[in-house]
This record gives sequence, C-alpha cells and structure tokens, in this order.
Amino acid sequence: MAREIVFTEKAPKAVGPYVQAVKSNGMVYISGQLGIDVTAGGLADGVEAQAHCSMKNLGAILHEAGSDYKKIVKTTIFLTDMNDFTVVNKIYESYFGGDFPARSCVQVAKLPLGGLVEVECAAEL
Repeated sequence: MAREIVFTEKAPKAVGPYVQAVKSNGMVYISGQLGIDVTAGGLADGVEAQAHCSMKNLGAILHEAGSDYKKIVKTTIFLTDMNDFTVVNKIYESYFGGDFPARSCVQVAKLPLGGLVEVECAAEL
C-alpha cells in the first residue's frame, strides 16, 4: 500500500508542518489532536471539554481513513498536568466500551496553543 495522506474538514487543520494522518501498510497514524472545538474554531474550555474534543477529532480522522476507535492499537496522551489523569481517563474510557488499546500517558511542560490535553494514535484499517 502506498503512503496516503488523510484529511477531513471535521477535524482541526494542522497547526504546524505536519498532516492530520498518514495511511501506510494497513495502518493509519494520526497526529496528536489538541482539544480544539472544530465548530467554535478554538480550544474548548477546560480539560474535560478539551479531552472530549481531542477524542472526537481522532474519531473524525479515523472515520475519514476508513477506521474507527475499535481498531486503535496504540494511543499516547499528553497532559500539561498529571492531576488531570483521572478526569481524562474517564472521558477516554467512554470512547472504547471496554476494549482498550495499548496506551502511554505523560505529562509535558507545554502543548501547542496552550492546550491542556493532546491524544495521538495508530490504528488498523
């Protein structure tokens, strides 16, 4: 399978020199999704809303690529405050229905645009 760029208007455009996702060899690799509310055009208010937006943005890109949450094999969550771990976990969990992928979660000093949470993933097609 040739490398193919994935783009949808239903998720935020890249805020730097990268793409929303790349399909290659039966997988889709989705760039980190900040908690941007596509409808409002900016970061959602607070970590809970941003976590939901991050996951919804992943879902929109997964759909455009021909995949879905059930086919995710690995995620990475970036938090600016590890005290938000429990809140973000509950939101994250609600998108999988108990069939979870492998995952890492790390605290970072800062995220683009002042985001509080960012999620990236790799999924099967």
